[in-house]
Amino acid sequence: MLYLQRSLYALLAIAAVAALDLSSYCHPDETAPDMPLIAKARAAGTPAHSLPITAEDKTTEVSATPLTDYRELTWAELADVDFKDVYLEELDSYYWKPVFGPQVLAAESDDVYITGYVIPVDLDEDFYVLSRYPFANCFFCGGAGPESVVDLRFKDSGHRTYQTDERLTFHGNLRLNADDVYQMNYILEGAEEHPL
Repeated sequence: MLYLQRSLYALLAIAAVAALDLSSYCHPDETAPDMPLIAKARAAGTPAHSLPITAEDKTTEVSATPLTDYRELTWAELADVDFKDVYLEELDSYYWKPVFGPQVLAAESDDVYITGYVIPVDLDEDFYVLSRYPFANCFFCGGAGPESVVDLRFKDSGHRTYQTDERLTFHGNLRLNADDVYQMNYILEGAEEHPL
């Protein structure tokens, strides 16, 4: 009898855990208390330029270029791409060659801003990417596709050192790459952190 009772409790516990919505741990909701001010503003429909500036916002020196000079680039737009396996003789292997869709092609060479999670790939080479997902779910960990990362090519080397999973907004000029296997498919040229 005790065995049946414990089994029933175990099944109820499994059902309770399965019913929980734990997606915010992988893909945070803009309404979460630890989200940046700009994400909360977007969720509430408040223009970012009308947000109050706090002492914390002033600790980092960032570009004074108005965000209105850039259009928002969304991760949904960047997902408008298909990949085909192409053999590369030089590497004696196949790679995913992107075939960009109309939304991505329309954004090429645009001045854009995009918000995501910073992933330091190689600090010695100043190589950072912006990811749609935090490190635990990003492209480099096998949890997402190459369309979910943007190579940040900074305007100058005077930027601060970024930490893994900082959720920030960057602006720059979008460049597409379909042919160079040693580079990301999406590159933000002249990237600068944008003030909140």
